Amino acid sequence: MDLTLIIIIVIAIVLVVVVVGIYNGLVQRRLRVDEAFSQIEVQLKRRHDLIPNLVNAVKGYMGFEQKVLTDVTNARAAAVAAGSQGPAQQAAAENALTGTLRSLFAVVENYPELKANENVLSLQEQLTTTENQISFSRQHYNATVRDYNTSIATFPNLLLAGPFGFTKREFFDAEPEAANVPNVDLSLS
Repeated sequence: MDLTLIIIIVIAIVLVVVVVGIYNGLVQRRLRVDEAFSQIEVQLKRRHDLIPNLVNAVKGYMGFEQKVLTDVTNARAAAVAAGSQGPAQQAAAENALTGTLRSLFAVVENYPELKANENVLSLQEQLTTTENQISFSRQHYNATVRDYNTSIATFPNLLLAGPFGFTKREFFDAEPEAANVPNVDLSLS
């Protein structure tokens, strides 16, 4: 055999091995993103399942606070519906739901008998725990998306990512911090 033919075959084999390695690495990263998103969905489902129980537990005490309960119920329905619309839309709906839950918890603080109710306290604790798990899952998902998006945008992976259908994924954005910061005015006017 001719030496140049052997060199060409060796180079071709090396290129095939490199392409297969890059492709498999991209597939693994994409699967990690999918797995991380499914963990968010598990936690969101748990939260969605807890909310009707909380609303029912406080409904009898808060008869005249019906708007808050309606807002929570509507926000929950919107969040459940947004689940199939992608991370950006789902994050927006979940952030709206978080806001209505904060309103509900603020109203609960005005009812001493509710604050002492074991069922309400248990549901609030479960929701708080779930919120923490959602936050952790979001962080994990966003880190995984960052790694995946970086891998499809860097050389030499970018040469294969597009042709093999690897596309950029969206982050699951948390609520804007500005919405959480209370406005304090200490002026003596």
